[in-house]
Amino acid sequence: MSEVNETIVVGTGAIIERLLKGEFICRTTDEESWRALKNSSTRERVESYLNQINRTIGSAGEGEVFFCGYQQLGDSERKVISSQFKDICNALIPLVEWLVLVQEASGQDAPLSEGAAVRLTELQTRIEDTPAFREQLAKISHYRLFGSTSTNVDAQIKLVFKRLVELGYLARPNAEKQIFIATGKLDYLYEVIRFIDETEGLSLEAQAETATQRDLV
Repeated sequence: MSEVNETIVVGTGAIIERLLKGEFICRTTDEESWRALKNSSTRERVESYLNQINRTIGSAGEGEVFFCGYQQLGDSERKVISSQFKDICNALIPLVEWLVLVQEASGQDAPLSEGAAVRLTELQTRIEDTPAFREQLAKISHYRLFGSTSTNVDAQIKLVFKRLVELGYLARPNAEKQIFIATGKLDYLYEVIRFIDETEGLSLEAQAETATQRDLV
């Protein structure tokens, strides 16, 4: 086997391993693997291997985010998916309220999407200067998803961001800087929200935004 082919196999193996761990691959989290999966021949090799174990490559964010799904659904696969979906649903309200808070406090026209930067220090200053934002952060940080028991804005916001990095929704490229980058997992979350909205009429985004606007009045 040539050196080039060995590199391809090793690279493909690393991508498969990441996908099977449940990770979301996008330009922000792993640009090298993302570029490889954007290549049709590499994606076909990965897909071919995954198909052998009843897995397939899923995508979100108009094909810019890749993750691993099941190719065919039996009882055991449905149980796994049901459990995963339940976990996502349990986290939806805290995540949506956080997204709305960031959007409102940052004065942005649209919610965070993959590749967008959030400067924690700037965001924290805006939250500290606005009582309604402080109340909203306190509420969000005390959700079970984040589990803060602090009444201090600095401790609350840093715990929330730390958990979001652990959950894969944010990346922190430089540990020395308080700059966080939104990952493609957020784009996947938006698709889950849209799916729930369409199938159950929950309008989670609208509910969260309405609640926040009401708090700001």
